[in-house]
Amino acid sequence: MISPLAHVDATAKIGKNVTIHPFAFIDKNVEIGDDCEIMPYASVINGTKMGCRNKVYQGAVVGADPQDFRWKGEEARCTIGNDNVIREHVIINRGFETKEGTVIGDFVFIMANSHVGHDCKLAGQSVLGNGVTMAGNVEIGANVILSSNSIFHEDSKVGDWTLVKGGCRVSGNVPPFIIVAHNPVEYFGVNAYVMRKHGYTDDQVDDIAKAYRHVYQSGTSVFNALKRIEADVEPSAHRDAITDFIRKVDLKIVAVPVELE
Repeated sequence: MISPLAHVDATAKIGKNVTIHPFAFIDKNVEIGDDCEIMPYASVINGTKMGCRNKVYQGAVVGADPQDFRWKGEEARCTIGNDNVIREHVIINRGFETKEGTVIGDFVFIMANSHVGHDCKLAGQSVLGNGVTMAGNVEIGANVILSSNSIFHEDSKVGDWTLVKGGCRVSGNVPPFIIVAHNPVEYFGVNAYVMRKHGYTDDQVDDIAKAYRHVYQSGTSVFNALKRIEADVEPSAHRDAITDFIRKVDLKIVAVPVELE
């Protein structure tokens, strides 16, 4: 299943039933798990470990060198989970600032021309639209939709079940379960349609919406909003996911007026 017209380094570890098409490039120190498919002109670069059942399309570069002046050639890693789709001309840079490097979980669909910078972390089960761009050290939660041409500045964090509308420029932290849109980024409500489609109950969605009314629609500070949430919303894993995220990022979240941060 490996074309003689592909370059596969002798040290690369290739799993069972892997298809590598003509003119693909598989570098040294690469691991590719079972049932993967590497399309023509795709490259998997030194330091990349890939799980099973991934498909890498034409022109994509998985594990490219970090695009950061601080990187001086030291060891860098890229870890790809299982069941991911990496479409045409996607670039995923290796990470060098942490031991695990750049990490992409399972069931992530990355559409054409997107870029995942060094040391980014994508939890899994997410969709990146065409042309999504991430600088280094961006963290994306699970079950997230990043619409086409959205941009994420360095160190931004996005919580679980979030929808970022197309063309948004995110420079900060987007808490879980919400929709953001426009430039500058604005809060656009709770991601209710997607959440209900995946099993969230009306009561759960209502509690999440109530929590965010305190954050974004009460005219109070984020600090006071957290106090109100804990007093007004019944304890639950969803409530805790919101408050824990906001505290973890030191109350600095997008779409909050500066005077209320």
